[in-house]
Amino acid sequence: MKKIISVFVVLIAMSCSTKSNNLTVKVDVKGLKKGIIYLKKIKDTSLVTVDSVVVNGNSNFELHGHVESPEMFFLYLDKNSSEKDRISFFADKGITEINTSLKNFAFDAKIKGSKQQKVFEEYQTFISKSNNRNLDLLKEAFDAKKNNDTIKLKAIEKEQSGALRRKYLYIVNFAINNNDSEVSPYLALSEIYDARIELLDTINQSLTPEVKNSKYGKELERFINEIKQESK
Repeated sequence: MKKIISVFVVLIAMSCSTKSNNLTVKVDVKGLKKGIIYLKKIKDTSLVTVDSVVVNGNSNFELHGHVESPEMFFLYLDKNSSEKDRISFFADKGITEINTSLKNFAFDAKIKGSKQQKVFEEYQTFISKSNNRNLDLLKEAFDAKKNNDTIKLKAIEKEQSGALRRKYLYIVNFAINNNDSEVSPYLALSEIYDARIELLDTINQSLTPEVKNSKYGKELERFINEIKQESK
């Protein structure tokens, strides 16, 4: 009798576990023979593992997780903890497909899935150009310091300051123009959290009711309220 009850409990647990998984991430890493892949997300300011797979000969595999509303996930390749071994993507309920390579794990990533991912990729296109220019400016600033060229150094610093302002304004405008996407409050929280409260509030007020009620919509509202309370 005890054995029957134990089996019944296990079956119930398996059933509950299956129901809780409403996200499937199908992955193909070309050239990967052995290793560990982790599916992670941010929970209470900490990076937690949602699922993991030990790869042994088959580069095609699946990972599973649960989402209440669209949110950012991270796919880690267990080589080291550097950014180049991490793929960031927005996922929603259903299936997300990621095709990449072992050699260029993050750079070669092609992601097919949520509509939020498409919006996020549009943002990434801009920010990659901005980051490339920032790297150029850093090199130019280094050379100017090395050559004691104070005039050029001041010009570079002025451009860097202007670039930062333009980046913030771009993100604000991007968020407002995509107020029906959960990407908007996510960018406000992750990219311009230190912006003027008026800018964050403008984004927050522009969000559609559905996005306001999402994970990042609620977090943005709470974040803004905390700042307002602290400033009183």
